[in-house]
Amino acid sequence: MAVLYRLLTEEDSSAFCHKVTAALAAGWSLYGAPTYAFDSDRKIMMCGQAVTKEIEGDYAPEMKLGEQ
Repeated sequence: MAVLYRLLTEEDSSAFCHKVTAALAAGWSLYGAPTYAFDSDRKIMMCGQAVTKEIEGDYAPEMKLGEQ
């Protein structure tokens, strides 16, 4: 058994909510509180949310985490 970790990031828009919702629907769990920061280069607010997921088997660096 392995625990996978991802940090989802996106511009502060409904796209961020959809990204997190899609991860939850695929079996990922929220890990910690969301983050919110200003990207001064792009002049936009950015959101982040960590998620984790337990899988059977071992972790491998070549895994595509979004496909788990």
